[in-house]
Amino acid sequence: MKLKWEFFAGADISATPAIFHKTIYFPSWNGFVYAVKAKDGSLVWKKNLTELTGLEPFVYGTGFTVSRATPTIAGDLLLIGIYGPSVVIAVKRSTGRLVWSNRLDNHTASLITMSGTIFNKGFYVGTSSLEEISSIGQCCTFRGSMAKLDIRTGKIVWQTFTLPDNLGIRGEYAGAAIWGSSPSIDVRRNLVYIATGNLYSAPSRVRGCQEMENNQTTPTHHDRCIEPENHENSIMALDMDHGNIKWYRQLGGYDIWFLACSDKSTPGCPPGPNPDADFGEAPMMLTIIVNGTKRDIVAAVQKSGYAWALDREDGRILWCTVAGPGSLVGGGIWGAAADQRRVYTNIANGLQINFTLAPSKKTTTAGAWVAMDAHTGRILWSIANPRNTTTGGPVTVANNVLFA
Repeated sequence: MKLKWEFFAGADISATPAIFHKTIYFPSWNGFVYAVKAKDGSLVWKKNLTELTGLEPFVYGTGFTVSRATPTIAGDLLLIGIYGPSVVIAVKRSTGRLVWSNRLDNHTASLITMSGTIFNKGFYVGTSSLEEISSIGQCCTFRGSMAKLDIRTGKIVWQTFTLPDNLGIRGEYAGAAIWGSSPSIDVRRNLVYIATGNLYSAPSRVRGCQEMENNQTTPTHHDRCIEPENHENSIMALDMDHGNIKWYRQLGGYDIWFLACSDKSTPGCPPGPNPDADFGEAPMMLTIIVNGTKRDIVAAVQKSGYAWALDREDGRILWCTVAGPGSLVGGGIWGAAADQRRVYTNIANGLQINFTLAPSKKTTTAGAWVAMDAHTGRILWSIANPRNTTTGGPVTVANNVLFA
């Protein structure tokens, strides 16, 4: 493998590019979105997102509107989620000309991190926010949601929230953002699968429940403080026509986290271990063999380091594996991969915890990559980052080779 060409955008490119008809599409943190030729890296077009959308700069310190999501190809359109506010735009794929724009959530801190998925005439994408950086007195009212948009008009067909309505009142449910990788579409079951993040706040009755629990709940055991409409840290299956929740599985228990409470001893912070164990990725679909019978499953890895496999029919847990140590930045984050035989994930190991690799039994404090048997969850192998640093990027697999 050797370098064929290089394109300099002038700032970081953190989104995975989209490739279609010999053209590569991607945004950069300089506030532009680009189209370049795959053959030689020459520029086809570039558009300034601030000028294109007319939006005020959202992210502190940038001074311009940005996107960090992979653009989605929709015929002659390119759909782009904006990293604040939570706006989706459609531009002509050939020229970058704006076709439509729609805001999904009027909350002042809302934004789009997830890369959307196209199916038939619908665009499926989730909303997230930066409200986690609020002070204790200002946190929080944002609720995560999943939306289906009409590709041609941008109109919202349906929108399903992950938490009960808090009526804009602080001290109620907030958080449960949807922010990693891309939703999975199950055509046969007419379902879209998503995974959600942690809470930012919860009602006093829930916090009181957690105090009485004395923080004893572990990720694999039922948490009696989780109420039925609280879909934080969950894998969910939504009906593609109307957005109705067919099933959900809350995984990891009560988890209220925001930046001001990174130090758990800070006065006024919620009780509990609150590990910030988001799902920073959407579930993947694959088919496995269980007791000689084929089972369609979804699999996803949390920032906690736990990997989960659920039955696509009803959400029951088929296996759970601790793939590696968790932290605020993972555990698994931004996107795992699968090839029907194995599930692969990064383990960022943000706390640099001693991590025993398999099957070598060597230890590392670096990030790593892990392969698990898709049928059982058994860890097949794990390998440390040879540069002895974290492994925050998504993984992908092709032709029996893992790219990380």
